[in-house]
Amino acid sequence: MSELLASLEAKKVVPLVQSDDPKTALKVSEALLEGGLDVLEVVLRTDAALDCLEAIAKEFPHAHVGAGTVLSADQSQEVARRGATFIVSPGLDPASVKFAQSIDMPILPGVSTATELQQAWNMGLRTVKLFPSSLVGGPKMIKALSSVFRDVRFMPTGGVNPGNLKEHIDVPAVLACGGSWLTPKDAIAAGDFAAITKLAKDAIAIANA
Repeated sequence: MSELLASLEAKKVVPLVQSDDPKTALKVSEALLEGGLDVLEVVLRTDAALDCLEAIAKEFPHAHVGAGTVLSADQSQEVARRGATFIVSPGLDPASVKFAQSIDMPILPGVSTATELQQAWNMGLRTVKLFPSSLVGGPKMIKALSSVFRDVRFMPTGGVNPGNLKEHIDVPAVLACGGSWLTPKDAIAAGDFAAITKLAKDAIAIANA
């Protein structure tokens, strides 16, 4: 967990990789790594997502390759088998958390209320995902929650973009932000992976400004 947290703290941005083709997923990941982002979240939103995850984890062993949109303990076990080094979920699933903790794998479950965060805190979690950030209050919500849960760090995702990235990052309790804007579908369809590299570099520059 410490190495993952260090990378998140340094780069402050986690791109979402979504593809239905492992070869394309590898090109997207390579472009992101060239842009300086070494924490990748491969989301389970396509039929080939697990194959994409496995391919990326094997091709880039020095990157932090995690699985996102993980919905159950069964999926958690499968992504671990496929090479994921951390898990991200849209919500708080106790069975997934229990599994991740049993193999000492970092997991960032999604929370959107104080009640969910309190449940996560009592499970021993100190790093969570706020989702969907733009709909549940964004930076203001994080400030309110962090005033009570003072030892929790947040990775807001959902509605984060270049226009509000700095606003999120400036909240001390924010560890990093997740975002799909770094991997636009039109650029991927056009094979313009250089555009993805530029978006990664621009995001790092904004976050560290």
